[in-house]
Amino acid sequence: MSRLKPYTKYQPVNYDYVSQLPEGWQLLPNIAIFRERIERGFDNEELLSVTIGKGVIRQSEIDIKKDSSNEDKSKYKLIKVGDIAYNRMRMWQGALGYSEYQGITSPAYVVLKPRMEINQRFFHYMFRTGFYTNYSKRFSYGIVDDQLSLRYVDFKRMYSIVPPLETQNAIVAYLDRKTQQIQGFIAKKERLIELLEEEKDSVIYKIIKFGINKNHQYKESGVSWLGEIPKDWKIRHFGWEVIIQEGPGIMAFDFKNDGVPLLRISGMKNEIADLEGCNYLEPQKVKTKWYHFKLFEGDIIISCSASTDIVCTVGKEAEGAIPYTGIIRLTPRVNGRRLLKEYLKIYIKSKIYQQQVELLKAGSTIQHYGPTHLKGFFLLLPEINEQELIIKSARSETEIIDKAILKAQTEIEKAKEYQESLITQIVTGQLKVPEKANAYLGQNIALGMVAEPETAYPVRQ
Repeated sequence: MSRLKPYTKYQPVNYDYVSQLPEGWQLLPNIAIFRERIERGFDNEELLSVTIGKGVIRQSEIDIKKDSSNEDKSKYKLIKVGDIAYNRMRMWQGALGYSEYQGITSPAYVVLKPRMEINQRFFHYMFRTGFYTNYSKRFSYGIVDDQLSLRYVDFKRMYSIVPPLETQNAIVAYLDRKTQQIQGFIAKKERLIELLEEEKDSVIYKIIKFGINKNHQYKESGVSWLGEIPKDWKIRHFGWEVIIQEGPGIMAFDFKNDGVPLLRISGMKNEIADLEGCNYLEPQKVKTKWYHFKLFEGDIIISCSASTDIVCTVGKEAEGAIPYTGIIRLTPRVNGRRLLKEYLKIYIKSKIYQQQVELLKAGSTIQHYGPTHLKGFFLLLPEINEQELIIKSARSETEIIDKAILKAQTEIEKAKEYQESLITQIVTGQLKVPEKANAYLGQNIALGMVAEPETAYPVRQ
C-alpha cells in the first residue's frame, strides 16, 4: 500500500461519510446510477444466492441449502450477468455482490442494473466495504438488527462515489489482482492451520489412548474400532461420571436489552468462553426459572449442535451467564476424585470422543445431540495420578502447535484488515492506482502487511 500515493488535486464534498474527493470524481444519488430490475417468469433459469462471504454464487455451490426444487418460482427475480444484487435483510452485513451468472433469485433480494455507463465491479468493491455497509444500515428499517430491511426505495436515496469510468476500470483491475493475491495468502494460512490441527489431534489421540506410561500392559477395550487400551484403565459411561446439563429452552421473545447475559455459541470461539454475541434475559425471570443453569468460572461447556467439536472453559467474564440451548455444561460427579476437569476437556477434544459423535450421526439426520445421547458415550478413565500426568504431557506437547496456530490466525486477521483498509482507501480516493491497468501487470505486488514468512513458524521435531 505504501507504493500508492494520494491524488494531486482534491475537491471538498459536503457529505457525512466523505469530506473530499479527487478532482473529477462525483458523489451521486444511487437513483442516478442504478435502477431496480424486476423481471419474473424465468422459472427454468439457474438458482442463484447472495451471500455475505462470496457475494452472488450458484445455489448449487452452497454446502447446506434448502431444497427449493418444488417451490413456485414464478415470483423469483431474474439476475443478468453484470447486475448487482443484495439481500434486503443482510445488506448491512455485506450480503451483496456483482453477478457473473444469469439466473433467478429469491423475491427477498433486490437486483440492480446500471442506469449509466459504469464498471459494476467498482461498486461491488465499494458496497462491500465496512464504511458502506454501516452507511446502508442507517437506511434499513426494522425493530431489531435481525429484522432490518433495505428496500430499493431507500437504497436509491443513498449516495455513492463515482470516479470517471477510466479510473473505475483501473481500480477494478488493480483490486482484482491485489485481492486475489491476498486471498491466496489467506488460503495458504488456513491450510497451514488445518495441518497443525490435524497434528494436534494426532498428539492428543495418542496420549488419551495409550497414556504416557511406556510400561503399560494392554487389554481389549471391547470396542471394535478402538482396539487395545491400558490394562489398568476403566471404560465408564459419561452418565456415570459426569453431570450433564443442557441450556434451557429460551425463545427470542425472552431477549432483553440488558440484564443477565445469555451465552451464545459465538462466545465459544476460543479456549475461554466470553460474551461475544450474547443476548440478555430479565433478572427476575432468571431467578425464578433458570437460576440453576447459571455458569461458574472454570465450568467446561461444549456445543452439541453446529460444530460439535467446540469445547471451552467458562471465563470470568461469562461467569453468571445462562447457556443457550445447544450448549452443555459438564461437571465431574465426585469433585475430581475420579475425574479431573482438565482431563475431561482434553478427552472431549480427542478423536475417541469425536468418533462417538460421528457414529451417532452416521446413517441418521441427527445434527444435534443432547444429554440423553451423551450419557451413553464411553469415557476412558485412568487413575487420577495418571490423569494429572496426561494433562501435563498434553499441555507440553500441544503448546508449540497452539502458538503456531495462533500465529497463523493473527496473520489471517491482519491480511483481512489490510484488504479492507486498502479497498476503502482506493474506492474513496485516498490512494491512487495507476490509470492504465497494464502499468503494474507482471509486477510482484507485495503484501505490505505480511507479518512473517511461513518459515518463521516453530516446527516440532
